[in-house]
Amino acid sequence: MRLDHVSYACAPGELAEVVQRIGSELGAAFVDGGIHPSFGTRNFILPLAHGVYVEVVAALDHPAAEKAPFGRAVRHRADEGGGWLGWVVGVDDISSVEERLGRASVGGHRIRPDGKELRWRQIGVLDLMDDPQLPYFIEWQTEECHPARDGGPVELASIELNGDPDTLGSWLQSADAPLGQISWVADDEPGIIACGFLTPRGFVRID
Repeated sequence: MRLDHVSYACAPGELAEVVQRIGSELGAAFVDGGIHPSFGTRNFILPLAHGVYVEVVAALDHPAAEKAPFGRAVRHRADEGGGWLGWVVGVDDISSVEERLGRASVGGHRIRPDGKELRWRQIGVLDLMDDPQLPYFIEWQTEECHPARDGGPVELASIELNGDPDTLGSWLQSADAPLGQISWVADDEPGIIACGFLTPRGFVRID
């Protein structure tokens, strides 16, 4: 179990501006991730150090965005003004999570602009919608094309999270849960409040 990525949601018309703003603050350039046909969303990716990445994602005007839990979660967060949507934990075998939660994971895929297809399975987005402190789980089926495979000079240093450590521990149920970057804070809003990054220009906090 490992930290895979953090997601920042915005409206489709704000996607370019948000990507430019966060990229400028971090001193790094996002790359076009493409469209998720099954979810009705599209994203831009910033690969970070240690196999982690930042995703800026928007829900498109597409029927899948109304049906798929991920599309609904992205749209709901954007309708609230946008911001950090959640964090994602990578697992090698998602079947153990499926067995524990008593339901099947959902397959996703997207075609990168260079033509390569990325495929994965994910589970837990509905739980994230109910309790924003909870990460969802992902198993990559095309590991050689992982968005952060080549890394980058920026490192995710901290995730400021408003929630309950016991609830999170019960949700993850793993001795190797990726909690090293979690910093518990009190706030009016549940979930991710801000993320901190180590960049070549110093520490940057993005809320």
